[in-house]
Amino acid sequence: MTEPTNTKNLDRYGSAPLEWSRARDILVADTPTADLTFFVSTVRPDGRPHSAGVGAVWVEDALYFKAGPGTRRARNLAENPACTVAVRLRGMDLILEGEAGRVTDSATVERVAVVYREGGWPATAEGATLTAPYSAPSAGAPPWHLYRLALHRAIGVASAEPHGATRWDFAT
Repeated sequence: MTEPTNTKNLDRYGSAPLEWSRARDILVADTPTADLTFFVSTVRPDGRPHSAGVGAVWVEDALYFKAGPGTRRARNLAENPACTVAVRLRGMDLILEGEAGRVTDSATVERVAVVYREGGWPATAEGATLTAPYSAPSAGAPPWHLYRLALHRAIGVASAEPHGATRWDFAT
């Protein structure tokens, strides 16, 4: 399990730090079955930001998402793997910071495709890529590359009891 190496309470109202397990457990329970949109932000070669909504899944303690090889997101990640992923979870807004690397191991791609199928998207693994009869129009045509976020930092702001705001740092 990915555990934080440092936790910082960001709450200004006296709430205790949030536990990382709270955010992780919601990710485990709600991806891919809940209607969640994750927003991946990358950096263009000229330094301008780029954001795109994606379907993502939490599998084996890591966040995975896809991108068509010709999309701006994939081209940005090829040049600079640094990115953030933001999502509004059940009772918590969460930002994940790290580096996204392309997954080329076919066994991992297959495991992630199974999770996507469990959530209702009929993804199949074809070697190191994903295919399906449909996807978001912004994803580009199949096959799609799969990316894994190497988590460096996360920030959670609880919108349900217990409230609070916390930053978690992870070993890089």
